[in-house]
Amino acid sequence: MNVASSTDNIVADAAKIDYASIFVTLGIGLVVWVVARFIILRITRRVAEGTSFFKKPHFRWVQPAFRALDHERRAQRAHTIGSLLTSVLSVVVVVIVIIYVLKYLNVDIAPLLTSVGILGVAIGFGAQQLIRDFLSGIFITIEDQFGIGDVIVTTEVIGTVESVGLRITRLRAEDGAIWYLRNGEILRVGNRSQGDYVPAEPAVPDEVPPAPPGTAPAETAASGAPKSSKESLKIQEQKAGE
Repeated sequence: MNVASSTDNIVADAAKIDYASIFVTLGIGLVVWVVARFIILRITRRVAEGTSFFKKPHFRWVQPAFRALDHERRAQRAHTIGSLLTSVLSVVVVVIVIIYVLKYLNVDIAPLLTSVGILGVAIGFGAQQLIRDFLSGIFITIEDQFGIGDVIVTTEVIGTVESVGLRITRLRAEDGAIWYLRNGEILRVGNRSQGDYVPAEPAVPDEVPPAPPGTAPAETAASGAPKSSKESLKIQEQKAGE
C-alpha cells in the first residue's frame, strides 16, 4: 500500500512539472546567448580592425580623446574586453536559466540561493587578491592606462609592455629581463609613451681649465699632483736656464 501511494505521489509530482516552460526557457536562453555573443564578437572585430567613424569631419571634436594605437595593441585590448563580456554574458544567462528551470521543476530555490550566497561570500574572502587583480586588469584595459609597446615606470621596474592581461602584465626591462606584474600590485605607474616625456641629459664631466701661455701640457696636467723635492728642484733649474 505504501509503495503504491509513493508511486502515485511521484506520478503526481511529475505531472505538475511544466515541461513546455522548461524547453521554452532553455530555447530562449540559448537564443539570447547566441545573439549577444554574435554582437560582442562583431563589435570586437570592428574595434580590432579599426574604424573610421570618428574620423569624419563632424566628429573631429572627439578625436583628441582617442590616442593612436598600433594594430597589435588595439587588437589585444579588443579581444580582452570581448572575452570579458562573453564570460559575463555566459554566467548571467546560465544562472537565470538554471533558476527558472528549477522553478518549473517545483524545486524551492530559496534555500539554494541562500547557500550560493554564503558560498560566494566565502570564496570572495578567500580570493580577495585574485579578485583585486582581475578588477585592476579590467580598469587598466578599459581606461587604456598603458598597452603593448608603451614604456612604463613602476615602483619595481622600468620596461616596455609586451602583454596586458586581466591578471598579469608582462614587461621587458631595460636589461632584457622579463617581469610579470600582478595588476593589483601596480599602485602607481608612469607612462613615458604618453604625453611629452623628455629623457634626462647625461651628466657632463667638469672641463679641464686651459693651460696658461708658455706652459707645457704635461706640466699643466701634473700641476695638480704633489711633486717630490727633486722634481721641484729640476723644474726650477729648467726655468732658470731659460
